[in-house]
Amino acid sequence: MLKDLQVTIDAHSGFCFGVVYAIEIAEDILEEQEYLYCLGDIVHNDEEVKRLEKKGLKIINHQDLALIKDEKVLIRAHGEPPSTYQIALKNNLELIDASCPVVLKLQNRIKNSYDKKENIYIYGKHGHAEIVGLLGQTNNNAVVFQDLEELDFERLPKNITLYSQTTKSTDSFYKIKDNLIKAGINVNANDTICRQVSNRDQELRTFAKKFDKIIFVAGTKSSNGKVLYNVCKDVNEHTFFISNVTEIKFEWFEEGDNVGICGATSTPMWLMEEVRDTLLNLLKSI
Repeated sequence: MLKDLQVTIDAHSGFCFGVVYAIEIAEDILEEQEYLYCLGDIVHNDEEVKRLEKKGLKIINHQDLALIKDEKVLIRAHGEPPSTYQIALKNNLELIDASCPVVLKLQNRIKNSYDKKENIYIYGKHGHAEIVGLLGQTNNNAVVFQDLEELDFERLPKNITLYSQTTKSTDSFYKIKDNLIKAGINVNANDTICRQVSNRDQELRTFAKKFDKIIFVAGTKSSNGKVLYNVCKDVNEHTFFISNVTEIKFEWFEEGDNVGICGATSTPMWLMEEVRDTLLNLLKSI
């Protein structure tokens, strides 16, 4: 019996400001019109996407974009390559640009490096929406890698310019930089990681240590979610990953457990509150 279960939501978890901005724009527009196209999932969380789809948000891909004309299209926080804006001009599309300012700044820095003919290497996830936008600034000539094992050190240029996807681990970025330097490579390192995201690392370590059990809530598509889940798991082995309340297993808990709920920068607060309420309602039913 789950008597005296204590449940606390991490106050620092939930959407980063870039996602909040994009969703607020979408909701404002959907109050004025019946539907709004969005290029790609507005956030890597299926539950939040479903909520907004009920309001009229229509998720499209780049193939769909090429066929649409005379419409409004939302650009999500991840940003887009120059080719998207070219298609918009051609098809008379009104782009509602909700690209995160941190991502836009990174795109500009990479474009400047490319214009200077620097050897650009980007630490990030292959195929990630942000990475697609970053690669577009280099006509897809930059090298993207998820792990140093992907790089052939003997064939690397002696001078490289190193960037990072904004949601990557700061510690991992600097370890990569140090290893490249040890290999005799001259690295012009640009720490382009969003501090609102990277600071979650230490905040979650502190949070996860306080509880008997941790429920980490995130979408399966969220790169940030996978990273932060592992951060929690590293300091609290009783950390469980779920995407929605149906995945909760009550055998995870024992009488008197102090349970912490937290999530990724793409996890809506309402979903974490739903998880909390589900656990507390179970107590009432016992």
